[in-house]
Amino acid sequence: MNEYFPPEASQDEEETVAPADRLVVVLVTGLSGAGKSTAMKALEDLGYETIDNLPLAFLTALLSPGEEHPARGVAINVDIRSRGFSAEQFLRRVEALRERADLDLQVAFIDCAEDVLARRYTETRHRHPMAEDRPVRDGIALEQRLMADVRDDSDDVIDTTLLTTNDLKRLIKQRYPLDSVGGLSVTMMSFSYKKGLPREADLVFDVRFLDNPHWVPELRPGTGRDPEVAAYVAADPVFPEFDQHVTGMLTFLLPLYQKEGKSYLTVAFGCTGGRHRSVFMAERVGGVLRESGHRVTVIHRDTLFA
Repeated sequence: MNEYFPPEASQDEEETVAPADRLVVVLVTGLSGAGKSTAMKALEDLGYETIDNLPLAFLTALLSPGEEHPARGVAINVDIRSRGFSAEQFLRRVEALRERADLDLQVAFIDCAEDVLARRYTETRHRHPMAEDRPVRDGIALEQRLMADVRDDSDDVIDTTLLTTNDLKRLIKQRYPLDSVGGLSVTMMSFSYKKGLPREADLVFDVRFLDNPHWVPELRPGTGRDPEVAAYVAADPVFPEFDQHVTGMLTFLLPLYQKEGKSYLTVAFGCTGGRHRSVFMAERVGGVLRESGHRVTVIHRDTLFA
C-alpha cells in the first residue's frame, strides 16, 4: 500500500486520520476472464470483506464517511458487468475516494493478453459479457477499448497472461496484506525468452551471458533453486561483478521508487529456457533484498514447482 502523507491542515480543518485508522479498500477491476475472481478469493483469504459485481452507483454510499466498517479491509469488484458501469463514472468516483483521508484506496487492474483470453473462453464455452451474438474476440477488443482509461489510471496492473492461478494468488497475498505497514512491494520474476518478455516487468535483466547449466548433462534436469546448479552459475568468472552491480543498483533504486510513490515493482531475469540462470538470479537477488527489509515475492513464470 502507498504510504500515507497527510495534507497540510488549514486552521479550519480537523485533525487528519491516522494511517492505522483508515479503512483499507482494494477496488478490483479489469478484463473479463483475466482472473478477477481468483484475485477476490485471495483477498478474502487475507481477511478482507469481499463484494462482487457491485453496481457502480452503490460504491460511494458503501464507503460513505462515518459508517462503521466491521472489517479492517474491504475488497470490491467493479467491472464492465456492474450495473451502470462506465469508465468515466468509475474514474470520477475513484478520484473522489482517493481524496478521503479515512480511506487507504488501491485500484488493482487484472489484465491478460487477447489470445489467452480468447482461448480461455473457448475452452470453458462461457459467453463473453461484451460479445453477445458476435465472436468472442470482438467482445474482448471492445472491453479493452472501454477499459483502457481505467487501466491507465490503476495503481497496480497485474498481467495474468503467463501466470498460473497459484502465481496470481501469491502476488495478491504479497501485495495486499492487511498487516502491512506500507512501502514498496517487489516481485522478482524469472522467465524464458522463448515465451516472450513479461509485459508487467518494470526492469528486465538478460542473464543469457552466464554459463548455461543446460549443457551439463547432470545439471540439465535441475533448476536454479538446486545447490549444484546455483554453484555452477555462481562459478562463472563474470558472475561476482554482475551480481554486485545488480544488487547494488536495486538497493540504490528501491528507496527512490518508494519516495516517488511507487507501490509495486517487478524485476525480471530472463534466460533461454527460464529454468536455470534466471531462476537462480531471481532467487538470489530476491533473498538479498528480503534480508535488507524489503517485501519480496519470487515467481518463476515458466518453470513449475510442486
